[in-house]
Amino acid sequence: MADASLTSQAPSSWVRRFQPAIPLVAGARSTVLDIAAGGGRHTRFFLALGYSVVGIDRDTSGLADLRANPAAEIIEADLEDGSPWPFESRRFAGVVVTNYLWRPLLARLPDLVAPRGALIYETFAQGNERFGRPSNPAHLLREGELLEAVRGRLMVVAYEHVEITEPRPAIVQRIAAVRVAIS
Repeated sequence: MADASLTSQAPSSWVRRFQPAIPLVAGARSTVLDIAAGGGRHTRFFLALGYSVVGIDRDTSGLADLRANPAAEIIEADLEDGSPWPFESRRFAGVVVTNYLWRPLLARLPDLVAPRGALIYETFAQGNERFGRPSNPAHLLREGELLEAVRGRLMVVAYEHVEITEPRPAIVQRIAAVRVAIS
């Protein structure tokens, strides 16, 4: 579940830090999937860097201005309502998720990452309840939960379960993981 109070218009520092792990091939657009894209801060960030971006959210009004951009694919869908999975056969150079947790999605994320691609994920974790929302355990990652989601499927580049102070105090868990290319 997203929490607007932690979201700013600027890309997450974690996403900015690990963006170089997402390949950008000269002359060909690499595609990034921005899950729970919200107002599009990461969609816009990756578009500005030259990537193609698929932004998905159940409310795409914050992405409406990007619909005419040929490098942006905007999908309005609720990933939690039991609708068919929209990415069954697609793979992405990068998969980005911030401030969103839907546990049934965790198992699918590694399959979305193309060879040499990366997963960058950051959201709230247990302990955040002392700072306010989200406080429901259904929306807070358990210690090591992101590590378990990628274990044996992606190579972990970085992982943290930490307290942050900016843009507001929170407990977050974050991971950057890559799919090693098979030669």
